[in-house]
Amino acid sequence: MKTILCYGDSNTWGMVPMTTLNSASRHEPPDRWPLVMQDELGPDYAVIEEGLNGRTTVFDDPIDGAHKNGLTYFLPCLESHAPLDLVIILLGSNDLKSRYGLTPYDIAAGAGRLVKMVSGDVRGQNGSPPEVLLVCPSRLGPLELFSDVFAGGRAKSEELPAHYRKVAEENGCHYLDAGDHVISSSIDGLHLDAVQQHALGRAMAGKVRELFGERSNETGR
Repeated sequence: MKTILCYGDSNTWGMVPMTTLNSASRHEPPDRWPLVMQDELGPDYAVIEEGLNGRTTVFDDPIDGAHKNGLTYFLPCLESHAPLDLVIILLGSNDLKSRYGLTPYDIAAGAGRLVKMVSGDVRGQNGSPPEVLLVCPSRLGPLELFSDVFAGGRAKSEELPAHYRKVAEENGCHYLDAGDHVISSSIDGLHLDAVQQHALGRAMAGKVRELFGERSNETGR
């Protein structure tokens, strides 16, 4: 059995697109992309959900707290779930908040620091580091609800793929652009509805099969 850790933010946690700032709710397990991927891959895989709302790559949140920093919990998380065959990192959307003042380059570099941690500090099966799949977040959509929080973020999100791809190439890890497969909800411009969660889960499953050199079975998986 191959064990996969999915390390991400609210879209990995499964946030339903929000109609108001106080309307936070979570998709049911069958509609969250890590478990869609699990279903697609079948019983030879164990998929671990590790999503946290508001999580950044490596930056402390001055308003919501330092625990939102993806770096803080990453190594304990990796060690607690070891041995791992694959670590999927899907972070960066929250780094687009105006409070951080980050460039697309900075955000991708933050994700790259997490990639380096997996390669340098973690052991997977047979003592080798786990494979890493770096995923660039999908582009932000219309941001009426979060227009102040993400001021300027939509334009920056369009620049992320080139920087994420370069980070993946420089670190020798696998890469996927979520924006090639899903669209952020028009309701809040940030989260994925159930249809898009399923689309992302299927895309992730296809990428996992590709990197492990496996073929789809006769049911289309």
